Amino acid sequence: MAKVTSDQLGTEPIGQLLVKQAVPASIGILVMSLNILVDSIFVGNWIGSIAIAAINVVLPISFFIGALGMAIGIGGSSIISRALGAENKPKALQTFGNQITLTLLVTISMVILGLTFVDDLIPAFGGKGAIFDPAKIYYIIVVCGVPFLALCMMGNTVIRAEGKPKFAMIAMIIPSVGNLFMDYLFIYVFDWGMAGAAWATTIGYVLCFAYVLYFFLSKHSELKVTWPHFRLKADILKEIGSLGFVTLARQAVVSIIYLLLNNILFDLGGEAMVAVYAIIGRMLMFALFPVFGVTQGFLPIAGYNYGAHKYERVRESINTAIKYAALLATLVFIGLMVFPAEIASLFLSNKSDMSDFELATNAFVLEHTPSAMRWVFAATPIIALQLIGAAYFQAVGKAVPALLLTLTRQGFFFIPLILILPHFMGELGVWISFPIADVLATVVTGYYLRREVKSTLIA
Repeated sequence: MAKVTSDQLGTEPIGQLLVKQAVPASIGILVMSLNILVDSIFVGNWIGSIAIAAINVVLPISFFIGALGMAIGIGGSSIISRALGAENKPKALQTFGNQITLTLLVTISMVILGLTFVDDLIPAFGGKGAIFDPAKIYYIIVVCGVPFLALCMMGNTVIRAEGKPKFAMIAMIIPSVGNLFMDYLFIYVFDWGMAGAAWATTIGYVLCFAYVLYFFLSKHSELKVTWPHFRLKADILKEIGSLGFVTLARQAVVSIIYLLLNNILFDLGGEAMVAVYAIIGRMLMFALFPVFGVTQGFLPIAGYNYGAHKYERVRESINTAIKYAALLATLVFIGLMVFPAEIASLFLSNKSDMSDFELATNAFVLEHTPSAMRWVFAATPIIALQLIGAAYFQAVGKAVPALLLTLTRQGFFFIPLILILPHFMGELGVWISFPIADVLATVVTGYYLRREVKSTLIA
């Protein structure tokens, strides 16, 4: 992959530049998503389907703490991209230093709170019945490693803001490969069960942090911070917070959705129904990796050119990103519609010594997952517009519309739908809430993006 420096973000052809940015981001997300997917397959086959449900309970809690780092990273990276575009390197350095300090302070505080209230958090997120004990084992170990995850997420966005997507890709690949190797060693060889799965994940976070630290200490990074840069500045914190709050709010809503869905589905079908959603949740993380990769590649291009007042290039980057992402989303959609049963079966154990409870759970999951998956991904071809549209406002530093459009799908539409429809339609009401929310959010985002382009992005 050809090297991209920050000034090239404002000069190279948009299509070529987007490929250079999006392909490494997509590969990184693919490997990270494959890690989550294969990790779940290993856990399902070597521990059991209840173990998948246990991880599904813990993920929104640990990911929310980790997402604090991503929020700080994306908020600060928007500032850094625009500062580099405007040739204001001192502001970029001060912003990066503040990101590091803020990430450490916030995530360590959250970990302390998370461990203090562990027995309350796990049941609240659906860790009930047979799910509670394995979820608690996994949670305690993984949460201790989440500050490393937060620093990785923060650092990764800054690496992309510098125009170094290849290094960002490697940072995502290292923990994924490490985690899968540790999964095999700790779960299959050492037979550590849920504790093995948790230690594999945590060691993956540490490996990622080590690589990110290497990047910023090496000659590859343009951002060489010194001690004064770590001193928190109110104006920079305010800007990081206003932009990063978009990402944090999105992850907070995701965590709320996990809480609601795990509890709603547990009431509808017990542990087995939670396991169905756990498999679909993994596919939501994995299947859309190319679309998320295009979105990540789009962010620094739009931010840099907006900061450099090259509005024609911003418009072109929006159109090109939507076209690429829509094509990839359609290909994903076709695959999921054709092979849902085969996908579901990958997560289920076929061991000969399973208990009657495990056999019944597996049969239920295999029966219910294919139709649920088809409903959940029914509107996939149109989501590119919603994702790129919301990302544009975040990239150019417009925090309020970015926040509102980011929350449109999951907060304003999806949560009310899953609170209402299951009362009338049962399980089906849960699954059809996904495509309805996708369509409504895409219509709203398309309207505001079109208005923004016509009123603001005038060359």
